[in-house]
Amino acid sequence: MEYSYLLDQADECEDPYLRLVYASSWAISVYYAFQRTWKPFNPILGETFEMDHGGVQFISEQVSHHPPVSVAHAENQHFIYDLTSKLKTKFLGNSLDVYPVGRTRVTLKRDGVVLELVPPLSKVNNLIFGRTWVDVPGEMVMTNLTTGDKAVLYFQPCGWFGAGRHEVDGYVYNAAEEPKILMTGKWTESMSYQPCDLEGEPLPGTEMKQSWQLADIPENDKFQYTHFAHKLNSFSTAPRKLLASDARLRPDRYALEKGEMSKAGAEKTILEERQRAEKRTREANGDKFVPRWFQLTEEVTSTPWGDLEVYEFNGKYNEYRKTNNTLDVITNQDVKSTEFNPWQYTS
Repeated sequence: MEYSYLLDQADECEDPYLRLVYASSWAISVYYAFQRTWKPFNPILGETFEMDHGGVQFISEQVSHHPPVSVAHAENQHFIYDLTSKLKTKFLGNSLDVYPVGRTRVTLKRDGVVLELVPPLSKVNNLIFGRTWVDVPGEMVMTNLTTGDKAVLYFQPCGWFGAGRHEVDGYVYNAAEEPKILMTGKWTESMSYQPCDLEGEPLPGTEMKQSWQLADIPENDKFQYTHFAHKLNSFSTAPRKLLASDARLRPDRYALEKGEMSKAGAEKTILEERQRAEKRTREANGDKFVPRWFQLTEEVTSTPWGDLEVYEFNGKYNEYRKTNNTLDVITNQDVKSTEFNPWQYTS
């Protein structure tokens, strides 16, 4: 959501093809973070993340542990964002392919336009030998399900000596699959666009314009975060009363932020052991985990990497915020005195 203003611009845009330029640029903007090669903490079942920042209200929840499934919903006056994500991986010796089995949809409120994203896979190289780095080779497609227009962008695979690394090129097509706008750039820097003819060549009298530019980033940041990413770890982007299941409250995350590596590892082990213990209790009771803010639908959608059961936002989070319910919320944002609590059973 760092560059959510691009979705605002897409909603306000009269030109249906330029609308796809802004929306696909937003989709590309998230890939800057893919350069980070630190192994993330695996989300705990029931773990959430809330954000209320820049007019965007965001909620995500981990709804399955095996296989890992995360779902999210975000909304402001211009758009509604819904995600179901179930990553699939394939170990290839010294590399790992990550397949984004999922469904991402954005609804633009002004005209009710629905956009659907199919992202490319990611490849983590040199897992065992050499310096670990991430490449994103392949095709990204963002389709306007309302009109049939689409943006098709090709992420160039990294060649010898880094040739083509980070480069993205492609076109916005109308429903008849005729090119209307060419796009080019790097997923680590910026994206630009220019109207084109039916051969894909720039139209005379037009010029290349920038649609997205990477925001300023901290110098020599050991976590390779942007300024916005640092805000996500702070309480400045959190609602006034925070769910006890929020990821900011994880003791392992907090220890890592403080540079206490050994403590972070120990806290991570404690959380994972407690998660396994809760699973045993749940199964012994004959119960199933029930997500709090999302629900499983009957819809199964196909992706290039397999079928996906789709979750949807159940609306209870909005009701919860409106009624200012104090159940399982935190008024004191001091993580030292607040216990991370995603559990559905108390020990």
